[in-house]
Amino acid sequence: MTITLKAFIFILPFSEARPLMQRRAFVQLSLSTLAASALPCPLRAAEIPKLREIAHSKGLFFGTAVSDAQLKRPDFTPLVLDQCSIFVAENQMKWRSTHPEQDRFDFTQADFFMDFAESHHILARGHNLCWHEHNPPWLDSAITPQNAVSLLTTHIQTVVGRYKSRIHSWDVVNEAINPSHHNPNGMVNSVWLKNIGEDYVELAYRTAAKADPGAILTYNDYDIETDAPAQQTKREAILAMLQRLIKKGVPIQALGVQSHLRTNEGTPTWNGLNKFLMEIEKLNLQVFVTELDVDDSAMPAEIPERDRQVADLYRSYLENILHHNSVKAVLTWCLSDRDSWLQNFRPRKDTLPQRPLPFDAQLNPKPAFFALRDALASKS
Repeated sequence: MTITLKAFIFILPFSEARPLMQRRAFVQLSLSTLAASALPCPLRAAEIPKLREIAHSKGLFFGTAVSDAQLKRPDFTPLVLDQCSIFVAENQMKWRSTHPEQDRFDFTQADFFMDFAESHHILARGHNLCWHEHNPPWLDSAITPQNAVSLLTTHIQTVVGRYKSRIHSWDVVNEAINPSHHNPNGMVNSVWLKNIGEDYVELAYRTAAKADPGAILTYNDYDIETDAPAQQTKREAILAMLQRLIKKGVPIQALGVQSHLRTNEGTPTWNGLNKFLMEIEKLNLQVFVTELDVDDSAMPAEIPERDRQVADLYRSYLENILHHNSVKAVLTWCLSDRDSWLQNFRPRKDTLPQRPLPFDAQLNPKPAFFALRDALASKS
């Protein structure tokens, strides 16, 4: 069953008996008017520029993360099909979904995602094959140094093999680096590191390559975009890991820069990212912007100002990263504010909904959408 939420505006009559209510209603109406004035006039669906077409004209793919629930919403699917040339499974291909029990796989959600993408001629990214989070409860209790290699290889062989020749790219290993964990080479203190050692990364890529030689195998990570010292340290550790692996002939073809952006660190600059990507290019790796959004929890409550700051960050970031010819795709982490993970995982202190994505909760394009459009169009 699909439930469509409709917005209702109640206009309160002026009354001397309710001056406080009058003022509140006036303030709310004024804020709504200001918010509307920050956007272009409402556009019919056919009039909204198609990001996939603009990206295609520049040799890029544009897409987004989607869930099965989103793809079943009749108001959402025309928009996402209009805008996107590539999808990534938000959660449907993670271990918890595909491998709920040690001796049982479940591809119900992943199959629906793949069937939808293929039936509409949309490329599909697989996310992900090896991570320290979003694992099924049984894994922590069952894994040992004796069976860890078998568990990892069996999972990758089964999942990748099921979708062989149907996946554009796989996030094979996700977020393996975190220098704050104080492990050698900056590795995350994961179940895989504990039970296999650093070689689990190489094992994952070699297993995935055998299961589907045609898929682009990607290393995906976050907090590597700004010039904050901690992000610089993380970039250095990731670069060193990729250099070691490629020197050994490990089949990695791409880097995923997640791009979960925020402004609570001051005005961001991208000098370190640009230098990092120049080194990545020397390794002949493609680059994908894989999970773009903007956390607005440190921004003002007023919607016009918040939307302006979010759009400015989209524009600044994309204009910088798209200068690199190694960048081949830009994906947002969901398309509409109503679906963003930030609503629950990083709620604003004032309890207002976050506005991190190109379309608002009613699926109207926001300033971020037009910033994204302009950045894609200006790529040389």
